[in-house]
Amino acid sequence: MMVLLDDLLKEIKTLLRPEQFNDYCPNGLQVEGRREVRRLVSGVTACQALIDRAVELQADAILVHHGYFWRGEDASITGIKRNRMRVLLENDISLLAYHLPLDVHPLLGNNARLGALLGFSVTGDLGKQNNNSIGLTGTLAQPLEGRAMCAHLRQSLGRAPLHVAGVASPIRTVAWCTGAAQNFIELAVKAGVDAYITGEASEQTIHIARETGLHFFAAGHHATERYGVQALAAHLVQRFGIVHEFVDIDNPV
Repeated sequence: MMVLLDDLLKEIKTLLRPEQFNDYCPNGLQVEGRREVRRLVSGVTACQALIDRAVELQADAILVHHGYFWRGEDASITGIKRNRMRVLLENDISLLAYHLPLDVHPLLGNNARLGALLGFSVTGDLGKQNNNSIGLTGTLAQPLEGRAMCAHLRQSLGRAPLHVAGVASPIRTVAWCTGAAQNFIELAVKAGVDAYITGEASEQTIHIARETGLHFFAAGHHATERYGVQALAAHLVQRFGIVHEFVDIDNPV
């Protein structure tokens, strides 16, 4: 089966509504390749290893969460950026990237898919941006001690989390936001939950967790953001019948 690149982009735009977001990068088509898409490769970040694997798989397009042209970066196409662009252009492969729109979608987003993977029941959100939830709150299927939550995260994500132990025992309520959302920890404190899960930690995050008694888990930026892009790609496969493969390029951060 085949879909026109323009039709693929229209479908994603209808789903994710990227025009609503004031993002750190352009969302949508970042590098234009061939007009027809039969094979789609997805991944978390458009690194060289993902691009090279897409070439091996004879992909027509690559779908990622972390693309290019981030706010504040050098606009020059040199070095590793040149190498990546060269391979994409020489092989006529399109690059599609969706950042915040893919984080917050209520069904396909990183936050929604992580919560479903971990078995959380959603009860609310940490805040709003253009009526979209920036992080979620919820309850556990059954209460867990801090060490048991660590084990649950490790088994589910394939990576041991950094854990700052809190005062609540066991953990019954939780808030979460994938990726580099450690600064939302104060929103989690205000929400009154027992634990907060995100991808990364900053120096000050540890002190906030210790001083407020909140369980804090940094479960990995990459590890928490593998799921939205796969859910979006699965939707596109069902909609258009194209071939898809998710390529997981390991990243310990």
